[in-house]
Amino acid sequence: MTTTTGGTATETRPLLEAEDLTVDLLSSAPGTPRSRRVVRGVSFALREGETLALIGESGSGKSLSAMALMGLLPATTAEVGGSVRHRGTDLLTLHPDALRARRGKHLAMIFQDALSALNPTLTVGFQIAEVIRAHEKVSRREARARAVELMARVRIPDPARRYRDYPHQFSGGQRQRVMIASALALAPEILIADEPTTALDVTVQAQIMELLAELREETGSALLLITHDLGLAAAAADRVAIMYAGHIVEQAPVEELYDRPAHPYTGGLLAALPRLDGPPGDLTSVPGTPPAPGPLPDGCAFRPRCATARASCAARRPVLLPAPSARLVACHYPLEASSAR
Repeated sequence: MTTTTGGTATETRPLLEAEDLTVDLLSSAPGTPRSRRVVRGVSFALREGETLALIGESGSGKSLSAMALMGLLPATTAEVGGSVRHRGTDLLTLHPDALRARRGKHLAMIFQDALSALNPTLTVGFQIAEVIRAHEKVSRREARARAVELMARVRIPDPARRYRDYPHQFSGGQRQRVMIASALALAPEILIADEPTTALDVTVQAQIMELLAELREETGSALLLITHDLGLAAAAADRVAIMYAGHIVEQAPVEELYDRPAHPYTGGLLAALPRLDGPPGDLTSVPGTPPAPGPLPDGCAFRPRCATARASCAARRPVLLPAPSARLVACHYPLEASSAR
């Protein structure tokens, strides 16, 4: 997004910007390392009204990155470094009370396991209303009315009656709608959705993503979508960032990344997707497994799984640099456009 000042177009400040974000998991167990780095210098920007998808295999660090952004990692078990700026303010330097005031009102998170995130001993309506009462001085009656309205907004049938129901009385898809209603309670400008369709069937997944798209369009909020599902990201995102072993290895507008992947890992993930426009056959897969949390060997972390790795890939680690067009890629030898799918 750009603005014009004195006839010159200038880039506006991102709504949310992570720079060199790191997460070290801490351990006091005997015989284990004191800390293991799992997020290794992640940087990205989220602009007003856009959807950025953060994609990676399990263990790539994407969910921990989201938790770090929200300040939800306990200091006793994780150490967070770098910076996370919301409208220029570094959230990592805020006092816990100041950060808590921003959560919900400016940034909200939709968790992947709604049943675990919701309190089983409280009605869902009460839990949504309490989000409102925690940040605004409103009566219980007004909070209840707004909670019912939010439940209707996310298309929960008969919301006034279901306000009094408990989480276990809802289906998986309906619980996820409750989580979305709770996240929207204070009209935040940033939504972080961590695997919002996990364990839901394909039809319900589509409904949840359609709902998120409609609500984002209504409110103008920005969405950071954490997922391992490339198909989901293709339908929902404006830009995509690919994570591997705690690093972002490629960022690009969604169409460019899917049409012309530059990083071999991105190319391998896309090659593993089933295609409806090609001949039937066995699906390919990225060989090997991701590295375990902790120290990485010298050079490129993807090198042991990369079919095009060269000697220099073992000597120095690639950094995220601009590539042709509006993309960033961390690879010494990016894929050529002629070899893309």
